[in-house]
Amino acid sequence: MNITVISDTHGDFDTLYEIVRRNEDCDLFIHLGDGENEYYDVQSSFYTKSFIFIKGNNDWGNYPQNLVTTLGGKNFYLCHGHRFERSHLKEYLSSTAIANGCEIALFGHTHVPLNEEVNGVLLFNPGSASLPRGGNPPTYGIIEITDTGEVNADHIVIDF
Repeated sequence: MNITVISDTHGDFDTLYEIVRRNEDCDLFIHLGDGENEYYDVQSSFYTKSFIFIKGNNDWGNYPQNLVTTLGGKNFYLCHGHRFERSHLKEYLSSTAIANGCEIALFGHTHVPLNEEVNGVLLFNPGSASLPRGGNPPTYGIIEITDTGEVNADHIVIDF
């Protein structure tokens, strides 16, 4: 299973559209919030593809603020991340994922890419596709779950 993970597009339809277009072979697209308007339009443009949207602190629609789901045989905890105190974000996310029986936690909000294991939980933030912080380039993520259950998560630098 291949999953494209995006966050914090903040109104940038063109970038989100291009990410999806370039990754049409992925099985699922997850947007982790702060981009509901362009998400809705892009989802409509690629109506045969599967999408999940998590509500961010700048979104107002009726979307989930967090979600526990199984993808490729792995349990995922999805959230935007704004409800967690930044100084203890990694600890809160890993303990929340564990409490929900999840091995992987996906989040956005910080606009900073992260790919780190904490307390046995893979924490993955794709960074921001449109407004990166911390001197990082704009990024999104690709997560591959192999047939043997191996999880590979990588950041993709946006250079278009």
